[in-house]
Amino acid sequence: MPATSPAHHQRRRRRTNRLLATAAGVLTAGALAAAALPGSATAGENHGNKGKTHPGRYQDVQLLSFNDLHGNLEPPSGSSGRVTELQPDGTTKTVDAGGVEYLATHLREARKGNRYSITAAGGDMVGASPLLSGLFHDEPTVEALNKLDLDVTSVGNHEFDEGAKELARLQNGGCHPVEGCYTDKRFKGADFPYLTANVLDEKTRKPLLKPYWVWKKQGVKIGFIGVTLEGTPNIVSAEGVKGLAFEDEVETIDKYAEELRRQGVKSIVALIHEGGFPASSSYNYDCDSPGAGDGVSGPIADIAKNVSPQVDALVTGHTHNAYVCTVPDPAGKPRMVTSAASFGRLYTDTTLTYDRATGDIARTAVKSANHVVTRDVPKAPDMTRLIDRWNTLAAPIGDRAIGYISGDVVKDGTESPLGDLIADAQLEYGRTLDAETDLALMNPGGIRASLTHAAGGKEGDGVVTFAEAFTVQPFANTVNLQDFTGAQVVQALKEQVSGSNEAAPKILQISSGLTYTLDLTKTGADRVVTDSIRLDGSPIDPSATYRVATNSFLAGGGDGFPTLGQGTNDLVGEDDLTALERYLTANSTPTTPIAPPKADRITIVR
Repeated sequence: MPATSPAHHQRRRRRTNRLLATAAGVLTAGALAAAALPGSATAGENHGNKGKTHPGRYQDVQLLSFNDLHGNLEPPSGSSGRVTELQPDGTTKTVDAGGVEYLATHLREARKGNRYSITAAGGDMVGASPLLSGLFHDEPTVEALNKLDLDVTSVGNHEFDEGAKELARLQNGGCHPVEGCYTDKRFKGADFPYLTANVLDEKTRKPLLKPYWVWKKQGVKIGFIGVTLEGTPNIVSAEGVKGLAFEDEVETIDKYAEELRRQGVKSIVALIHEGGFPASSSYNYDCDSPGAGDGVSGPIADIAKNVSPQVDALVTGHTHNAYVCTVPDPAGKPRMVTSAASFGRLYTDTTLTYDRATGDIARTAVKSANHVVTRDVPKAPDMTRLIDRWNTLAAPIGDRAIGYISGDVVKDGTESPLGDLIADAQLEYGRTLDAETDLALMNPGGIRASLTHAAGGKEGDGVVTFAEAFTVQPFANTVNLQDFTGAQVVQALKEQVSGSNEAAPKILQISSGLTYTLDLTKTGADRVVTDSIRLDGSPIDPSATYRVATNSFLAGGGDGFPTLGQGTNDLVGEDDLTALERYLTANSTPTTPIAPPKADRITIVR
């Protein structure tokens, strides 16, 4: 979930007021100028211009984009591998989607007949990846992206999971500094540039990698500026962002848009790893239709309203939502803002009509639509070979059975069955290190997939493999034990719904024995009912000391929980995946599988 400080929003509101005042005087002139250009801005329209060349002046450029792949080379399982489609009668249906074998086929088919075509991405191509990619530090995904002919991408927060040096290795190539080369060939790195315009080296104040990139073909020039969310340090481990500064997205994009303009590049696309929330979860919902409200809300709406009018389109991500919306720029001109959900389930096809006379995009002629990466097309043979090659290396590790479940253990919900199971696993593991461990807390963002009962391969129904568990917890966080006062435990629970988490709560998953009431009719920290908090039926004693197990991310104060970064008497254990594996192995057999927890530890008042 996006994490942005209140001060950051205040700066944006002040900037919004200034820009709206300025725009009021130019809106009428801008609208009249736009009316003279061909066509009209269209969102959610299925189009097929196929690189049409307008006689003498205009050239259609195809922009294919996607975001938040997260190393999902194989089709994601369960709900993560489906999208919701809005039907003409207003009902919805789900469609199986995703997998790079199919994504490659769809992208290659979409490019046919388009002589001017660019493929761009909005970040989080890697990180929090399934075992097939994550086990090999995402080298397989970078290889796949090279084969997909990706031209450029912004960085996402997950590109920093293993730190700046590892990101540089993914860009430039070379074998892993600890594990070496996985094959007899040296990893060559990405064929495409990662853009880090707002990620600076704290010492030099220079961008970590390139801030922008310019695509050129026969006189057509389009610049791409790449940024990630300013709040990245709040949602990535401290070690991953050590030595880096993350600057304001709008100010950074405006800075480099002006630099590109001085270089004669007037057509600009911003690749922003920050996102929003559309009014509908259907990928083909027309958020520009009458009665659709604001179309898209959340951090990206504020960014879109404030970024310089020199920028012609925004490709976004991070929230894993699907939307194709127009949001007026500060001058009142329509500007396309897109996101293609996540995990390679969608791609966006946008037509940018380039005006050769001005070097700019004819903004009112921009058309865009999201398309499903359906699995009813032939698999791309080169992707199949890539997956098979890496699966051969991963299979001896990934296919190993580590436990058994009697039904789906899902990660969805304010309190989820899988969240409870993971918290219980960390509590049980913590007690092997220190028998006095009282409770465990797990951040919901660290749970990346559900455990499904149906077999995903040859293992059989109900079998949990190491690969499946790896997909659930891929971050290699350690299990940390710390001492907190009861007052600090209460404060940590209140931080779920206050501070940086007030607008978008992050409800911690809690271990067995801890219970409380969450009253959603109230606001801020008051939503956690203090008098309801119990441990094994007894009220939390503010002055007593409690031994708490968390992962290392939370132990560093991550996800907007500064109090969890103030623990004492630290004891660092093994990684959280090991804790989950040991719990499943110790508590289940083929004849006595684990039942999904009831998720009844938090009483929710709505």
